[in-house]
Amino acid sequence: MVELTVGRRARAYRHAPATLARIAQEAHAHAADHLILSGDITAYALESEFQGAREALGEWAQDRRRCTVIPGNHDVFTPGGHRSRRFERYFGHLLESDLPEHCREGAFPFVRLVGEGAAVVGLLSARVPFMPGIAHGWVGPAQLEGLAAVVKDPRLEGRALLVVVHHAPLTPRGRTDHVFHGLRDAEALCRLLPGPRYAVLHGHIHHRYHHEATAGRPHLFGAGSSTLEGHEGYWVIDVAAGQVMGGQMHTPGQHSRADLPLGRHA
Repeated sequence: MVELTVGRRARAYRHAPATLARIAQEAHAHAADHLILSGDITAYALESEFQGAREALGEWAQDRRRCTVIPGNHDVFTPGGHRSRRFERYFGHLLESDLPEHCREGAFPFVRLVGEGAAVVGLLSARVPFMPGIAHGWVGPAQLEGLAAVVKDPRLEGRALLVVVHHAPLTPRGRTDHVFHGLRDAEALCRLLPGPRYAVLHGHIHHRYHHEATAGRPHLFGAGSSTLEGHEGYWVIDVAAGQVMGGQMHTPGQHSRADLPLGRHA
């Protein structure tokens, strides 16, 4: 990250390592049980970017019981980065599942048990683009089948499920994203997760927003671009009694902007 010094995107993210480190520090101040990153921890999938992100996260990234990180489309931006498994070299230890029998596509979906009242489920939607400008993603039938098994697993009864995927099921206006940018199987994903027991935590769209759960879909929390200069921020999400109660938006170094009650998952 620290070596991105040219171009519009580089300028917009030149303070990204420091911002990410500040967010990690504030997660301690919130007494967060778990830190979740929904992808795009790099801009160009460069070795230096992955190294910078790992260093910025500090001790959080050392323990899969405390931290979940999934790749975004920028983290698999190039075929070379994908082939050399750069993401896995720095964050692969965080992909190990507490319930590995549900994995269907490599490490995904993986399950992380958090305390007694929650579980984090990681999905892979980021794919190497077949041509420049294509940024859509998909989970795929195999992972969806694995997720369905996770939802039905009796060992997870009484736990809220926080499902992390990079691509957004819905835009800030509640619409399906366009074909070259969106999550192709968003409807199938949401159909598996009806009601307030579930939340989908995503990135990809550079706006921070929340759609409340309904009888037919989960809570949807868009992380926004947490390290984009002028738009820095993150969610703290509250889980209680096996339900996702809501969340609160925060700007690093500033007071929070209340959306819903304060919570424990940054």
